[in-house]
Amino acid sequence: MTTIAPSTNDREAVIERYGRHVSRGRARLAQLMAAGVEVRSDGAFVYDQDGERFLDCGGYGVFILGHRHPRVVAAVKKQIDCHPVATRELLEPRLAEAAEALAAITPEGLEYVFFASAGTEATEAALKLARLSGRTTLVSTECGFHGKTFGALSVTGRDAYREPFEPLLPAVEQIPYGDTAALRDVLARHDRRDCAVVLEPIQAEGGVRIPPDGYLREARALCVEFDALLVLDEIQTGLGRLGSWWGADREGVVPDLLLVGKALSGGVVPASAVVGNAEAFDALSRDPMLHTTTFSGAPVAMAAALAAVRAIDEENVVERAAALGERLLAATRGALADHGSVVADVRGVGLLVGIEFREQHYAGDFTLELLRRRVIAAHSLNSNRVVRLTPPVSLGDDEIDWLARAADESARAVAERYAADG
Repeated sequence: MTTIAPSTNDREAVIERYGRHVSRGRARLAQLMAAGVEVRSDGAFVYDQDGERFLDCGGYGVFILGHRHPRVVAAVKKQIDCHPVATRELLEPRLAEAAEALAAITPEGLEYVFFASAGTEATEAALKLARLSGRTTLVSTECGFHGKTFGALSVTGRDAYREPFEPLLPAVEQIPYGDTAALRDVLARHDRRDCAVVLEPIQAEGGVRIPPDGYLREARALCVEFDALLVLDEIQTGLGRLGSWWGADREGVVPDLLLVGKALSGGVVPASAVVGNAEAFDALSRDPMLHTTTFSGAPVAMAAALAAVRAIDEENVVERAAALGERLLAATRGALADHGSVVADVRGVGLLVGIEFREQHYAGDFTLELLRRRVIAAHSLNSNRVVRLTPPVSLGDDEIDWLARAADESARAVAERYAADG
């Protein structure tokens, strides 16, 4: 009989298990960072094995409602107690309810929903819908990030992730982000209805890159002119993160397909979705077997998504994120104003803030210094010089002060370290 070792939160035991069964690289990184073990979370805070409390301003955009939001947790517990995963042979009422709720808060005309578990799965579904509509050329942007599964990686704009898996999907063209002239050029070179354009309202993993005003409106107009399909990736920017329901709302844009994820889970059960208009969904709507996944629309995930959407709506999260975002950006800029020797820029919209450093290693050291001050931040997958802050909407004055103080001290430590080395 096989003996399964007992559970433990002991840091060294966890690292050893990582090294033997998860990832040797991840285990080495944990040792280097002196990373603790996450064992509990609540609201804006995560607790390690020793009971130390960390302010979570990372989480890659998942926790806009904070950890273990009571409404989401209650909905998930209730669903688990009655029917967590469906047979798929009968109708699933939670799926229908969640789809209706999501359609109600997305831009007008986006009526059909396909649910998945991760953002990259939503991208894959959108790419298949694009192909079903006859679009065989994919247009994406440099530094864009849409996931790491094969199709999603094909439209992601970082060679370090792409090259080990090439050749990827054919007929993918990448253009500079924010450049509508480049978009016009590429669309004009192809037949009408040949292209699907995949964009982000703000490039989050690209380093919180904010496009020029009017960029999305002009991109939408070009897609209409050339009959291209517009896929707007709001996996990280949607559901209130930018102080609006969607980045699209900031310019009054309605895409053909909208990608949703991160906050849709409520921070409790993974959930993602692609939401589209009737034309874009036509083939899949007529034949739903063209694209399926086992856990798409699982009742427990739908309970989480429905509760999260309702909480965002009824608790005025969008408006609160806009107001808090102004305070957060001002506090972060103020904390780092005297550290120009290492910090190049601080920018953001809503509760998505990017701190750009003058050198890549400054960003890495700053993240470690924040951890020493019990603040969790996120690195940017497509921009190694940018550290991102994606806090929950529940931050109060004490937490903003904590973050600002930690940012100031961390930047000072980095500057002093490299001044001494120089």
